[in-house]
Amino acid sequence: MDTVATREPGGTALGQRLRAALLDIDEQVDPLAELLVFAADRAHHVRTLLLPALESNQIVLSDRYADATVAYQGAGRGFAPKLIHEIVELATGGLTPDLTLLFDLSVAESAVRTRRRVASKTTDRLDIEDAAFHTRVRNAYLEIAKTETHRFRVIDARNSTQETHRKVMDIVMPFLQARGFLEETVH
Repeated sequence: MDTVATREPGGTALGQRLRAALLDIDEQVDPLAELLVFAADRAHHVRTLLLPALESNQIVLSDRYADATVAYQGAGRGFAPKLIHEIVELATGGLTPDLTLLFDLSVAESAVRTRRRVASKTTDRLDIEDAAFHTRVRNAYLEIAKTETHRFRVIDARNSTQETHRKVMDIVMPFLQARGFLEETVH
């Protein structure tokens, strides 16, 4: 099975440059500019990478997508849900994932893991937001998962990497098998 692995922002050459600017901890980015640049990256990403891959019957694995805008810019930054919905719809053209995995972790545990990454210099501007911001983001993701149960699977990410991987495989492999991408489930 052909698979395309990507991320937002940064799944294209343009996206990589936008990601560097948006997530730079030294850069001050106005919240509206942040929202619109993420949307511009997504629009480009959908049209130049995601749609061509899907039209070629490839499986697309993306680290983040439109739900991130609902959570981060909508709940985190406080933009109105109607505005967020309109911008997401414009950027995606209505393209939605068939399956979304939400790796859930408390804000406190997430902060511990972020501090570990900071020690290795791999933090970004969103990572350093305060706990209230991250609580709003987490709650927004959980609310989306609660209302879109047909595509969301919430995975408790408190456990080891191996246990989290096992949970992912227990979800993804039957999902792919049911859609005809795999003949039998293999772990």
